[in-house]
Amino acid sequence: MSENETVTCIVDGKAYHVDEGLYLADLSTAIRQRVKRDYPKAKVTDFICGHHLLKYRLANVDAMINSDLKQSQKINRKLTRAMQSDDYEITDVNETLTNSLTVGERVADNVARFGGSWGFIGIFVFVLIAWMLVNGLQLFGVHFDHFPFILLNLVLSCISAIQAPIIMMSQNRSADRDRMAAENDYHVNLKSEHELRILHAKLDHLSQNQIPHTLEIEKLQIEILSEIRSELAELRDQPK
Repeated sequence: MSENETVTCIVDGKAYHVDEGLYLADLSTAIRQRVKRDYPKAKVTDFICGHHLLKYRLANVDAMINSDLKQSQKINRKLTRAMQSDDYEITDVNETLTNSLTVGERVADNVARFGGSWGFIGIFVFVLIAWMLVNGLQLFGVHFDHFPFILLNLVLSCISAIQAPIIMMSQNRSADRDRMAAENDYHVNLKSEHELRILHAKLDHLSQNQIPHTLEIEKLQIEILSEIRSELAELRDQPK
């Protein structure tokens, strides 16, 4: 087709040379749809001049920028709400347990702490040896527990019977501490997962929409600048 051949612009109905515009079939889908919204009867074989095409290109650039901006703002608002959300309470485990201690629980903790130390083992061994030496050798004339030290066995059994539930009380408090710490970890992990989901959505938006749109906008900008340059050249060539 010759460049000097004239065609009619679908917008203003004027005749233009073929190189002064484009056919709708040569336009991008988004721009072609914009033209068809204004001119429903337009066909892909119709022609649009560069002057009016410039308007549709600018409108398409604005639409893509506004769409990306709205989507980014939406995701940013979700992320801000997630980071500022305080719909659950993080418990200070040590402070809570310390403030709720009763006298019996304090005693249980101290007994469990002392019963699991080398000091208790040393004292216990010393008492056993002293007991057996005093009663076995009748030192100082003392002989209140004959061999095989039945009274000693009874004392040891009583100590074990009393010490076991006391240590279990302390272990129950440790279990409560672990449970409260686990609840804190669960809430923190839940919030972190929610924030990560939003960040992934933002990255997906950048990679799937915003970056391709940016490249397309740069391409349209080059086309728009080329069209503006052509119109400026036409204006300079017009007789004064």
